[in-house]
This record gives sequence, structure tokens and C-alpha cells, in this order.
Amino acid sequence: MTRPSATPDKTKSRPAGTAAPARISVRGLTMAYGSFVVMKDLEFDIAERDIFVIMGGSGCGKSTLLRHLIGLHEPAAGEVFFDGENFTATPPDRREKFIRRFGVMYQSGALWSSLTLAENVGLPLEEFTTLNARQRRELVNYKLALVGLSGYEDYYPSQVSGGMNKRAGIARAMAMDPDILFLDEPGAGLDPLSSRRLDDLILRLRDSLGSTVVIVTHELASIFAIATNAVFLDTDTRRQGAVGPPDELRQRADNPAVRLFLNRGEEVPSD
Repeated sequence: MTRPSATPDKTKSRPAGTAAPARISVRGLTMAYGSFVVMKDLEFDIAERDIFVIMGGSGCGKSTLLRHLIGLHEPAAGEVFFDGENFTATPPDRREKFIRRFGVMYQSGALWSSLTLAENVGLPLEEFTTLNARQRRELVNYKLALVGLSGYEDYYPSQVSGGMNKRAGIARAMAMDPDILFLDEPGAGLDPLSSRRLDDLILRLRDSLGSTVVIVTHELASIFAIATNAVFLDTDTRRQGAVGPPDELRQRADNPAVRLFLNRGEEVPSD
């Protein structure tokens, strides 16, 4: 049986030798709470099929930046573009269409404790599609199988491990076949083995579904394992400290704070 799709099929690959276009562009973004400026003048691009990491020390504004990218917070200045269109300036009805193309997993997983894993994953399908109950269940089972949770559909969040809850949160984020996945601290609170399995899952999902993935994390093992590109938020200057592949930034970033962060506090001279 052909599985139902929440959205029309999309081409997942691009011709060999072509550059990945920017899915997200951030221009002059300033984030603030009232008069307190969290970060200012952020400028970076996130390419198609990137696994892009927002990194930095605790309290630097990583999760705040993610919330600005998905439209939950309005910038004090600057703009966010999706596929060249100004998301920040779009009217509410047009913005809603953008948001339905996003899949978001918040730090805790944010599952409803009173619902089974299948019911949690099925919530977006019930709210935003016209699929019938059988079709929704089939699609939910498929999404849970993608994250290794086949057979756990009728378990409640309290009956499974933290890592399984995170995977169920990712399955729910993927329910509507999103173009872009936003994951807030997916490995937080997990043991090293569970965190590694989650990293492997994110890589498989990017490769099999062709999604662009934006991840908030400060966990170096995950950053070096999966990130194709990253932005570092510098708490001292309240600006981005660097943008680029983490392996390169570890050795060559002009900002010593970036090298200290990526080398666990050990100074490494730049080339």
C-alpha cells in the first residue's frame, strides 16, 4: 500500500555540481527583550540540505534565535528570509503558510503526557490535513518507524526513555513532511550512547528526506559529528563570533572565543 502524504511529493535532490541555494537568510537581525539586547547584527545563510548548528555558551541566545527564525519572536531590527522571501514582513496569512512548512521540536520534546506517542505525532495531521483516521494512523506509524519507534505507538511518554521521547518529538516535527526541521537541544539530558544514536538519526533523516535541519546545541560531540555549517553566538560582544563549518572554525576562526569554545577551553592559535 502506498503511504498517504501530508503534503505533495517534493524533489529531494539537486543536480550534481550545482551550489546549494540559501533556504534561510538572516540579515542585520537584532534580538532584544525591551531595552536589553540579546544579540545584534546577525548575518548568515543556511543552505539547502544543511545541518546548521546554532552554537555558543549558556545564555547566549541560541533558543531565542531559533524562535526568531520560526516567527515566535519579532526582531528588534533586521529580517529573516525564506527562499528569498521576506518572512519577517509577510502578512499573517502568508506567514501561516510558511510556518506549515516548518517542523519544530522544542527542547523538552513537548509531548502531551496524556496522549500516546501515536496521538502526539498525529496532532498536526488532525489539525491541518483532511486525512481520515485510517490514513492518519498509517502516516503516524510510518513517521514513528522512521525514528525507530515502530511498536511503541500506544505507549505514553512516561512509559519510554528520554531518548525515545526526543525521537517521538522529532517524528511529530516531521508529521507534515516539512521542508525545514528546527530542533532545540535534541541531545540535552541524554547519555552519550543515546545522543550518538540521535545524531545518526538526524543524518539519516536529512539524507533520506532531503530536509534542511537547524539545530540549537552546545554539545561538541554532536556539533562535530553532524554539522555542515554553524553560527557561533558570542556572549561578550553580543554578536556572532563566526560562521562556517565547525571543523574549520576550530582551527582557523579569527575570534579566539570561537576556538576556545570548540576546543573545550584550550587555546589553539589560528593559522
